[in-house]
Amino acid sequence: MKLYDRVERVWNEVGALGLPPDATLDVRELAAFDHLHYHGTDAVDVAARRAGIGPRHRVLDVGAGLGGPARYLAQSTGCAVDALELQEDIHETAAALTARTGLGERVRHLRGNILDGPPVAAAYDAAISYLCILHIPDRAALFPAIRAALRPGGALYIEDFTLRREPTAHEAEALRDRVQCSYLPPLATYVEQLEAAGFEQVEADDMTDSWRAFTAERLDAFRAARPRHLAVHGPAIVDGLDEFYGTVAGLYGSGVLGGARIVARA
Repeated sequence: MKLYDRVERVWNEVGALGLPPDATLDVRELAAFDHLHYHGTDAVDVAARRAGIGPRHRVLDVGAGLGGPARYLAQSTGCAVDALELQEDIHETAAALTARTGLGERVRHLRGNILDGPPVAAAYDAAISYLCILHIPDRAALFPAIRAALRPGGALYIEDFTLRREPTAHEAEALRDRVQCSYLPPLATYVEQLEAAGFEQVEADDMTDSWRAFTAERLDAFRAARPRHLAVHGPAIVDGLDEFYGTVAGLYGSGVLGGARIVARA
């Protein structure tokens, strides 16, 4: 998936900030390229509010990616975050970025698979996941594993893709091969799967219209800034991202792809 390969592009962006090699990195400055979900830090503020995350809480970030949400959440709320990421190069890059921000005491990076169970024995007050679950087809194993990581009454906050209609063969291929999404349920099925895993008070907001606009605007902005991106990254990275952004914008535009913000209690 072109959004997740060639992770060196992150360091290209850090270099473009023009800072000394050992300079402390600012979490808000990194947010322009270390949040791989939609609406950046605003979406993390929503998670903090909806899940009730505060200074004394411990949070598990499932599929933490480059660590942008984990770092911002820790800095903005004072909580402690365990950032769980499976892909080794993304995990290592995220840990290095966190070290450069000085947040190493509050953000711990763990490489692993949530399907193997909770990463630590102690229960978390909340779990978050941004655009990760779409890559994990085994929901019958996934949702109980997340619930087992939470204390009773702990909050789960998810932002993820949903299916709006049956895809054509071409759309199914794009989802499978370019988005690495081999299974995608409608929102109602998503809620049922969470409830079957023992989650309660499941609240689901349809984000499709907002995310359709976001992905179209992201593609337009990326293409408008192509000369800048080529200078920073070179054609291989730029062409790969253009393909990915175009694919996702097209899937939203065609009406097959939807999005949801889901909050539930263990």
